[in-house]
Formats: sequence, C-alpha cells, structure tokens
Amino acid sequence: MNKFLLLIISIISFSCLSFAGNKLVYILPLKDEIGSTTWQHTKSALTEAKRIDADILLIHMNTYGGSVLHADSIRTALLHFPRPVIAFIDNNAASAGALISLACDTVYMRKDATMGAVTVVNGSDDSAAPDKYQSYMRAMMRATAESHGKDSSGKWLRDPLIAEAMVDPRVTVKGLIDSTRVLTFTAGEAKKWGYADGIADNVDEVLNDLGIKEYRYKEFSASWIDSLLGFLTNPAVQGILIMLIVGGIYFELQTLGMGFPSVVAIMAAVLYFLPLYLTGIASSWVILLFIVGLLFLLLEIFVIPGFGIAGIVGIACMAASIIIGLVENFSFVPGKVDLKSVSNACITFVCGIAGAGAVIIFLSSKYAPKRIGIKSELTLCQNVSDGYIGVDTAPLQLIGKEAIAITDLRPAGKIEVEGNSYDSVSISGFIESGAVVRICKYENAQLYVKTAHS
Repeated sequence: MNKFLLLIISIISFSCLSFAGNKLVYILPLKDEIGSTTWQHTKSALTEAKRIDADILLIHMNTYGGSVLHADSIRTALLHFPRPVIAFIDNNAASAGALISLACDTVYMRKDATMGAVTVVNGSDDSAAPDKYQSYMRAMMRATAESHGKDSSGKWLRDPLIAEAMVDPRVTVKGLIDSTRVLTFTAGEAKKWGYADGIADNVDEVLNDLGIKEYRYKEFSASWIDSLLGFLTNPAVQGILIMLIVGGIYFELQTLGMGFPSVVAIMAAVLYFLPLYLTGIASSWVILLFIVGLLFLLLEIFVIPGFGIAGIVGIACMAASIIIGLVENFSFVPGKVDLKSVSNACITFVCGIAGAGAVIIFLSSKYAPKRIGIKSELTLCQNVSDGYIGVDTAPLQLIGKEAIAITDLRPAGKIEVEGNSYDSVSISGFIESGAVVRICKYENAQLYVKTAHS
C-alpha cells in the first residue's frame, strides 16, 4: 500500500516537473509593413500572451520597416512587457524593424539575414527627412540600446553609438563603419558587435540554443476585426474620415432637411470614433465631447439667430474631440503629454480639413459633375408647362392715374391711358364708353378702375 502511494506521488511530481519545464512560447509574426494594422495586431497579441500567461514572447520578424510612429509604439510596448522577449529575424529587420528588434531582450538572426538602415525618409520620394527627424530617431535608437544596460565590466550590452550609426551616416564606429554610410548588419557582424545573440535557421533552433528543450507554442492569428481596426486607425484613413465629417456637415447646412450629406457625416464619425474607443485610444468622454459640440452647433443654426458663442463652442468641442481621439494614451497631467503625438494628430486634422475644403470648393464649382455637384444658388426652374406664368408688373406704375374708357365696362372692358390700351374691370357698376376713370389697383394682370368723380 505504501509502495503504491509512493508511486502515485512520484507520477504526480514527475508530471508537475514536466509541466513546469514545458515553456509556453507565444509567437507574434511581424512580416508586413509596420503601420497601424501591425500595431493593432501587436496590442492584441500582447493582451492574449498575458491572458494565457505565456512564459516567452517571440517576435518572428521579416519586414522592410514602415511608420516610425507605430514602430515607436511597438518598441515601447515590448520594452515594458513583463516576460522575456525574443526576436528572430527571418530575413529582414530594416528601418522600423531594426528599432523593434533592438527593443527585444534577445535577438537571433538567420545566417543570411540583415538588420539596420534606420534613417528616417519621406514617404513621397524616399529621400532623407530633415535633421530634426533624424535627431529624434537617433535619440530613440540610443535610448533603446541603453535600456539593455551594461555587463559586469561596465561595457554596454548594446552599444548606443552603433545604434546611432544605423540612423546617421555621419556617425563613425572604429573598426566597423566610417562616416559615409548608414550601418546595416549582416548576421555575423551583428553577433560580433553584440547586436545579435546567436544565429539560427528556425524558431526551434533559437529555443534550443537558449537551452529551452521542453516547450509548446501558440502563434498569434489576426482576426478580421483586428485588421479592420488597424485599417481604420491608419492616419491616412483617419484624414479621409475627418474630411467626410467636415464636408458632410457643411453640405447638410446648405440643404433643407436631413439628406445624404448627414448620412455621410454620421457614418464617418462612427467609423472614426468607434475604432478609437474599442482599441482604448479614446475614452468615452472624448466621444461625448464631440456630441456636445454637435449639439451646440445645431443650437446655433436652428435656434439662435446669427453666429455667436454657441457656434464657436460647438466647433471648438468637435475639433478638440477629433484631435484628442488621434492622441494615444492622452493625458492632461503636466509632463506626460507626448508632444510628438499631439503634433502628428494636429497634422492629420489639418490635412483632413484641407481635404474637406478642397472637396467643398470643387463640388460647389461649375466643374463639378452635374449629378453630384452642389450649387450655392437656387436651381429650381418654374416652367410654363408646370403651370407657372410670367406676369407683367409694369401696369403697377399706372395706379392713381386717370384714363378714358374706350369701351363700355360691364364690368370688364378696355381703357386708354398714356396712349396705350389695357384690359380693365369696373370696381362698382357699369361705366359708359368715353367716361373718365381712375385706376385704383392692379391684380391678376387686370387694372381695376372707378369713375373719376366717385
């Protein structure tokens, strides 16, 4: 009996030890351009990794880079992730990809992989951006390298000067690169200079080289909602939505009742604010601020004559809510507001306003297509075929003048005044031909007269 109990305890203990040694590795593939969709996927993956209590987060990377703003967000999230983060560069970690790799605790590269070339470029022509942007990127790379600290001898684990050399061709590193080129590492060079911890052909080799023999892994799979939210939070898409909100409100004010412009503005506002709320970027009070601003604007238009304080407050509230919605983790605490995020939000907002202005000018011009053009003047034609007739108002000038009846007025007839004859109607009784009459009024294309002595 004692031997049987001992066997049961041994089996349970062995199972527990085996389970304890069986590491859960969560794999996040980053194999597309770094942007809003990638950032949305990263947030979802980190949330799930925490939920399932993953032991290790492994970034399976192959990217040529992308948006600095979203790369910085991913970098920050990885630096503060509570579990070890491993990067496996499976071919490319260029530009923004190198920044993300540098944020990981451990970096492995495939033997033919490359990492580097982090110079900030303009999206339009791929030319180097002004030094203001390069300076910010140099500091970001340097800070990321320094975050790994120093070894026992006081040497940097990731040399910050090398990180700067990936951004600025003017930076030199003795024995590595001169001042004419931007640094890009091969796998062997990265390992030699401490920017890679090893070389491997696949994820299994990475884990085995780290001494992790017993493991199981789960790979992040993006849902269509994640992809849709990522698309809608793209700055370019947000600029278009802002344009539709502003343009829809403007055109609705030019028409009677609720019409198509209202539908466009409402749908654009929903597509703008809902992803920001669902991803936690914007709080509910930001959406409430937009609604309050809209109510103030409607109050100014339909209740209060003219344009005054209510209209100004409404426009200010709506503009503030849109800009604040673009700023992730917005805080009013002094010293914690990310000025770069605020400036990027303002740029996106201004671009959206400028786009709306251009569309308004075009659709209000003579060059707009007839079916969608919106004119500022009245376009209704009162056609004769629809029962509309034109009435000569010149006889109004004859009221009060005297005339001669050239026919009997019983009660209708003709009169002559200033050498012209007109149809006329006697106001009271019949009037004989030749009588002097006075013109009293002009209605329904008829002159109304009475005898001059009455």
